[in-house]
Amino acid sequence: MGWYPRIPTGELSLYRAIPKVELHRHLEGSLRLETLLDIARQHGLTIPQTHFHSLVQMQQDEPLTFTNFLSKFQTLRMFYRSPEVIRRITREAIADAAAENVRYLELRFTPVALSRLQGFSYYEVMDWVIQSAEEASREYNIKTRLIVSVNRHEPVDLAEQIVEYAIQRRERGIVGFDLAGNEVEFSALPFEGVFREAKKHGLQLTVHAGEWGGAENILKAIEFLGAERIGHGVKVLQNPRVLQAARERGIAFEVCITSNHQTGVVGAVRQHPLPQMVREGLKVTINTDDPGISRITLTDEYRVALEELGMPVAVFKDVVLNAARASFLPPEERQSLVETLEPELNRTLQFL
Repeated sequence: MGWYPRIPTGELSLYRAIPKVELHRHLEGSLRLETLLDIARQHGLTIPQTHFHSLVQMQQDEPLTFTNFLSKFQTLRMFYRSPEVIRRITREAIADAAAENVRYLELRFTPVALSRLQGFSYYEVMDWVIQSAEEASREYNIKTRLIVSVNRHEPVDLAEQIVEYAIQRRERGIVGFDLAGNEVEFSALPFEGVFREAKKHGLQLTVHAGEWGGAENILKAIEFLGAERIGHGVKVLQNPRVLQAARERGIAFEVCITSNHQTGVVGAVRQHPLPQMVREGLKVTINTDDPGISRITLTDEYRVALEELGMPVAVFKDVVLNAARASFLPPEERQSLVETLEPELNRTLQFL
């Protein structure tokens, strides 16, 4: 069951029928609870029977803080125990996206997180994810591309290794490079050279910024790291200069409504700044972030945008198309995606 109250099946099917685009979904935050339990049985892991779900998923009565949210990832790292597990979670993440009518998915993953427990090499982990993503995309008829992510709190030389391996795999579905992690205590600026190298070799760039930290982090990500998209970025409204720069440069914002509430960035869902970001002329998109941890789907998030935030249907349609336009696909593929989605959106949205 998702984070939001269950809505009638008939109504939910209307939201599920909407063709979707997702630009910000973390593989490590997309694991199914039943898969985790299965891995535990297979590998002899002892897990608490009464409250295991609260270690890996957000619950209604938990503290809504980013430290609590991030603690789920620490538990999840204990489950990346074999190549088969990594291939399985990749396949299932793509299958789950396809089941909710996501037509184009950019799935980001963190090789360091997936490799550390068993000491796998980073390039092996990348190859397992790539291979499984290729197979699952064909099986479930969903176009999938991959974004490789590194964390601010980890060494720059580690990021240099990761970006080198990512560049080598550009022809196998890796289209982007991402910086995530604790932006409150760790600056993005030491990674400027890494991002310059990624861009030089054709990777497109997105940076988590303006989520837990201030709006100035967004400007740094744009000006120093060359970010084309911003992960979250909800603090952009706090600084007129940053807002103007983002608007003028056409920066796309990968907004994650429920995640922002669960990490304490937004006090209540209905207070989310997404509608104001739209009114200010920013290019926003709607995403899940970590659907397994948040217990949501993109279908839920679309419903929340329309019902909880009161987004007009015409505006919502443009937001979905924004995601297609901001995708890290080649220009002709982006245009084809937009042209395919638009008539389907017209057809499905008329029933809402």
